[in-house]
Amino acid sequence: MRLALLSDTHLPVRAKEIPEPVWAAVDAADVVVHAGDWVAPEALDALEARAATLVGCWGNNDGEALRARLPEVARVEVGGLRLAVVHETGDARGRERRCDTWFGPDSDDPVDVVVFGHSHVPWDSTTPRGLRLLNPGSPTDRRRQPFATFMTGVVAGGALTVERHDLPPRVGRRDR
Repeated sequence: MRLALLSDTHLPVRAKEIPEPVWAAVDAADVVVHAGDWVAPEALDALEARAATLVGCWGNNDGEALRARLPEVARVEVGGLRLAVVHETGDARGRERRCDTWFGPDSDDPVDVVVFGHSHVPWDSTTPRGLRLLNPGSPTDRRRQPFATFMTGVVAGGALTVERHDLPPRVGRRDR
């Protein structure tokens, strides 16, 4: 089972389009996960049209039109792994403890992996309780990172392997 993991596309505010390497990953994926901050409903429409299966949530920059179509927290089982998709998990300090409380083995609805966004900072860690935390970064707004990023993954035998993809700078792209 192949995954494409995205967040913080911010279309059309930070970029006018999704970069071609991201589209290639979307086309190759069995499941596309987007952790919020789409900004425009057209971004959701475009991914829905191309993704075999799309799982997403809304982010803090998503207005009522997107919030009406997406949950705050999306949950799905993929290849035997339980995933939660949420935009914000709070400050990096204490993130593992908070996510263990919200989504870990002792929570009301435990998962194996949490995909989150908001910071635009790629993240891959495992909490003390064994919960995997992934932030794919942003493919369109690198902020203070050296590259815009997204992730792909493969679920096989109940295990998830993930690869981060750094995108080359684009001429004329508004980065900060």
